[in-house]
Amino acid sequence: MRPLEEQTILVTGATDGLGRGVAAELAGRGATVLIHGRDPGKVEETVAGISAATGNERLRPYLADLSSLEQVRPLAERITGENEELHALINNAGIGTAEPGDGERVESEDGHELRFAVNYLSGFLLTRLLEPLIVRSAPARIVNVTSAGQASIDFDDVMLEHRYDGLQAYCQSKLAQVMFTFDLAEDLRDDGVTANCLHPSTYMPTNMVRAAGVRPASSLEDGVRATVRLAADPELDLTTGQYFDREHESAAHSQAYDEEARRRLRELSEELVGL
Repeated sequence: MRPLEEQTILVTGATDGLGRGVAAELAGRGATVLIHGRDPGKVEETVAGISAATGNERLRPYLADLSSLEQVRPLAERITGENEELHALINNAGIGTAEPGDGERVESEDGHELRFAVNYLSGFLLTRLLEPLIVRSAPARIVNVTSAGQASIDFDDVMLEHRYDGLQAYCQSKLAQVMFTFDLAEDLRDDGVTANCLHPSTYMPTNMVRAAGVRPASSLEDGVRATVRLAADPELDLTTGQYFDREHESAAHSQAYDEEARRRLRELSEELVGL
């Protein structure tokens, strides 16, 4: 990998929690950081705050609500049009088990179960649309922020229309991220692009954890360190197709290693996002 000072890195969901911490750490180490969020005021405040704290003025704001696939496409077009290179993509944006919806099933603007849409489908589409730019920028990395909470996908009821549970919705969306990561690693192995995913830390003090009524069990700094390591550590230049529990390679849910399940997910995803 190039020195961080020569890299351009996109962090989705960068206005709060882990995403903001990762963006600030990368900016502090000299990278050009693309700051994504869905609230204009929060994006503006995040860019100004991180710039003031780090002295890095190479921060660029990007707006999109990832619950809408129609907002993902112009986001990818703008990133591609405004940046000659993209050396790392950190798919961090997501929602938890409780909010929004307070435990009830909610659909995205496109009519998909909301957690599957925001946590997985939007990142799937964004990554695929940015893939040509990432490949041109190689060596490059894709990092998907997932979770140790993973649950099997029932392909007869992916959108959980018949029996909804917020925890199941969240956990299956996180497994889908892992399965996508493994596919990416295989697809891009010969292009100089690595793809890995991680459970950054357990119950960090984030809004997502607080909304679920869970007491934080680890620090935000733990998650930032693990995530930045996957994005920037030279020792991981050749590491690809791995799931990490914090900073250690680990085993994901067994369905992630099922090639037939990954094929079904891939074909469903391409159909749902119109690729």
